[in-house]
Amino acid sequence: MGRQSASTPWQNWARTAHATPRSVAHPRDLGELVATVRGATRAGLRVRAVGGGHSFTPAAVTDGVHLVLDSLDALERVEPRPDGTTHVTVGAGIRLRALNALLAEQGLAMRNLGDIDKQSIAGAVSTGTHGTGSRLGGLATQVVGARVVLADGEVVETSPTQRPELFEVARLGLGSVGVLAALTLEVVPAFRLEAREEPWPLDAVLERLHGPDGLVDGNDHFEFYWFPHTRRALTKRNNRVADDDVRPLNPVRSWIDDELLSNAVFALTNRIATLVPPATAGINAVSSRALSARRYTAPSAEVFVSPRRVRFREMEYAVPREHIVDVLAEVDAWIESSGERLPFPVEVRFAAADDLWLSTAHGRATAYLAVHQYVQLPYTRYFSAVERIVAQVGGRPHWGKLHWLGAEELAGVYPRFGDAQRVRAAADPTGVFTNAYLDHVLGRVPQDEQAPRAA
Repeated sequence: MGRQSASTPWQNWARTAHATPRSVAHPRDLGELVATVRGATRAGLRVRAVGGGHSFTPAAVTDGVHLVLDSLDALERVEPRPDGTTHVTVGAGIRLRALNALLAEQGLAMRNLGDIDKQSIAGAVSTGTHGTGSRLGGLATQVVGARVVLADGEVVETSPTQRPELFEVARLGLGSVGVLAALTLEVVPAFRLEAREEPWPLDAVLERLHGPDGLVDGNDHFEFYWFPHTRRALTKRNNRVADDDVRPLNPVRSWIDDELLSNAVFALTNRIATLVPPATAGINAVSSRALSARRYTAPSAEVFVSPRRVRFREMEYAVPREHIVDVLAEVDAWIESSGERLPFPVEVRFAAADDLWLSTAHGRATAYLAVHQYVQLPYTRYFSAVERIVAQVGGRPHWGKLHWLGAEELAGVYPRFGDAQRVRAAADPTGVFTNAYLDHVLGRVPQDEQAPRAA
């Protein structure tokens, strides 16, 4: 059954979730994973896999067995496809940083990524992690196959043509139907991006967001950070360039921007804002101008990913893209009328519509509004207010970030929510893979009913 350790207290990166499982298992291969799951089920224990701990929610919490899948990180298969893409099968425990390096060695890359690479690939896809790009979907849209270990130890290979309904909830479903052992990803030839990062007036950003040549559709990847209490934003435009377009960022400039200003100085300014709240607006005004414009090219993963060393709490909502300007205006108005002082910027990103059952971009072109708060400052009042604002336009919360919606409210914004509940009940009728958080957001699995087998 692999290495087992006794109860070890666990907490996530944001310090918003804690657990003391009965045991922690470190399976070294698929056989040991199967034996661990089967043994826990026979003993009546619940099972949750834990990766990098970068979900802000209690999704990984359990009082039973914590599964650490770090050893399931091997590259299994590389299959070139006629359309120019490649299918790559990897162990579900591999961290995104290692995956990006592994793909680069093969001359390959993920077509889109978020800005943090500490998560396991299983945790990232299961919680709906995404990057930005109006023609691109989240990480789960790049999953074309999943190997799942069910509660009785059965190993199931799933895909759009093999057990397709189980596949839907396996690739994006908070680990509610089983443990992901391996994932097959559709990746692309490695590519370079030109990064253009510039401070802009917020009003200019909002005026130029939409339209065929606007900031969103006119770039491969566009996002911006707005500094509350100001009308200033930092814009990021990333676009593909030729492989021989090599214009690296000066190492000293990179260290100043990414480590000194974005992390060390930013940590200091947040501590000052915590101690002297009235100084926050002035701090944000300075911060919004401290990062000067820069332009460089680099391999895609190096552009997508940024170091994040200042600890924070986060809530992110997906809203129909056409409503983002109005939503941001309401958030701004609430902040100024509330007296809250917020040293962390608000992040806005974009994604294409997709058809994944539990994707935040299901059926609609999407804008993401992410609000953050420094770890030493209260966040409940601020986040709750934003949640009320986005509710007016059918906002959907990121599955890995803080929110207060339950299954009843979520069923109202996801057309296929009932299907996901049905498949979950069929795959795990006794609740081996559940916890209080999953019961809250997905609903409790009826223990007195045996649902039909998931297709």
